[in-house]
Amino acid sequence: MKNSRLNQSALDQTLQQALNEEILPFDQRLVQLTQKEHIQLKWQANFWKTQHERSIAREEILKEQLKQQHKRNVAQEEIFKEQIKQQEAAIKDLNQRLYGKKSEKNKGKKGKDESNPNAKDTPSKRTRGQQKESKSHGRTKRPNLPVIPEVVPVSETACGACGLEYSILSSHEESEVIEVQVAAHVRQIKRQKCVKNCNCTPGAKIITAPAVPKLIPKSLFGNSVWVKLLLQKFLHAQPVNRTLNDLKSLGLAIAPGTVAGGLQKLTPLFEPIYKAFHQQQMTENRFHNDETRWEVYHQVEGKTGHRWYLWLTRSISVVYYRMDPTRSADVPLSHFADLISKNVVVVCDRYSAYKKLARLNLAIILAFCWVHVKRDFLNFARSHDDFKEWGLDWVDAISKLFHLNNERVALWDPKLSLTEQSTLFQESHKMLGSALENMKTRYETLLHKDDEERKKRKQGLLTVEQRKLLVSLKEHWKGLTVFYEHVEVKMDNNPAEQSIRNPVLGRNNYYGSGSLWSAELAVMMFSIFQTVLLWNLNPRTWLHLYFEACAQNKGKTPENLNEFLPWMMSKERLQQLSEPPDPNTS
Repeated sequence: MKNSRLNQSALDQTLQQALNEEILPFDQRLVQLTQKEHIQLKWQANFWKTQHERSIAREEILKEQLKQQHKRNVAQEEIFKEQIKQQEAAIKDLNQRLYGKKSEKNKGKKGKDESNPNAKDTPSKRTRGQQKESKSHGRTKRPNLPVIPEVVPVSETACGACGLEYSILSSHEESEVIEVQVAAHVRQIKRQKCVKNCNCTPGAKIITAPAVPKLIPKSLFGNSVWVKLLLQKFLHAQPVNRTLNDLKSLGLAIAPGTVAGGLQKLTPLFEPIYKAFHQQQMTENRFHNDETRWEVYHQVEGKTGHRWYLWLTRSISVVYYRMDPTRSADVPLSHFADLISKNVVVVCDRYSAYKKLARLNLAIILAFCWVHVKRDFLNFARSHDDFKEWGLDWVDAISKLFHLNNERVALWDPKLSLTEQSTLFQESHKMLGSALENMKTRYETLLHKDDEERKKRKQGLLTVEQRKLLVSLKEHWKGLTVFYEHVEVKMDNNPAEQSIRNPVLGRNNYYGSGSLWSAELAVMMFSIFQTVLLWNLNPRTWLHLYFEACAQNKGKTPENLNEFLPWMMSKERLQQLSEPPDPNTS
């Protein structure tokens, strides 16, 4: 009975379930689950829901990371493009320097004016060499050369037909041929001796003539040998070995070690002159400064390598060099430490060591070189075709400043103050001032517009290189306009670059100095030769007379240095040293 009831109940449930499935919608149908199954399904639902939320969060993070990475890639791509552009510009600039025309406006026979992109290729009508319509300067007169007469006899002195002799005329058909004879010879010195024939005075019976003064007492070589060696190396930038080969071809063989030993002994003779040069320069107030690398193969504690620096300071009366292991501001600070004047102008480039010099020495005012600024714009124009006209326009504006200043300087009277100058000078001075003011307004306006544009779009109107040029012009403007109030100050640093050219040629030919004493000798000889040339004196004559004076003083520096300091010489002495040395004594 009981089982039949259970079966009936199960049947009723089955029928009811079937009825529900047919009548009720899918989402309202009842499902029977055990408690364990319910908990398990609920746990799984919560787990996968959490996993889904985490996946969404990770996806958002990855999307943001991809977005940031894309931005970085775009920025990096822009940087790479800019670097490639700069490298291409540098390559173009180097090609221009290596293969291009050397002058800024070189028009060659079939060339273009580099400063005028619209210029047409028009062949130049001017031929090379002296022009037909120009007046000849005639043959150069050489009154200092000795004249050695040489008579050339006629080939026939009698008539070939009758045998009658010709009459020789007293006059000659004259012509001149200039020759140079270089020969090495040995001075065989014979000191005369005599014997006393009386006993009136005590002493030796045999009297010998005094010894000939020598520059190096025990050396076989006379002054002329050392003069040639020093001139060839430190004035003509020729290695010693090449000079020795030349002397060997003349029959004079000298060992390199002998030359090195002799030059080392001669080095102290120039130290007082070198010191006097520095003392004189510290009394002056207008300077041109520059520096260049120099190799000194001498080990210095704490220094790696052999790179030293040759520093140049040129004033009105002295060209002074000094050697130092570093390129720091300590070198010019040390050089100008003994300045007497409190109003000093130093023309230089924009190297930071000179800026530090002006900050620490308040007596010094820096005047920056306009040629360097002009060169920056010219190189920019050559390297960027898109902005060539922009760069050349600035080059033309700077060239105009040079032209106006040259006109002003031509009217300048150094004996009068700036306010006392002539009316023509004042007009020229005003025109130059207006040109400078226009240039200042121009770069300030461009920089201001570029700043405003960068604030709006984070990208300015100027390229990085353009802005760099104008910012540099703005930062150095005070130093670039020193020449305006000081008319005697040049706009460029050409005097310094001209004076340092000779040592640079020497460095390229004989690679610097092999020892510390050799470097000291180099700066002393550079200073002496370039200062002598500054005074239009003959370096050979100066050196010859100086060695003679040292030899007379038993191989030591002469007591009176005034005879060898150009600013202390009389007019007669200056004239004597401007001429070639006497061939009978050299």
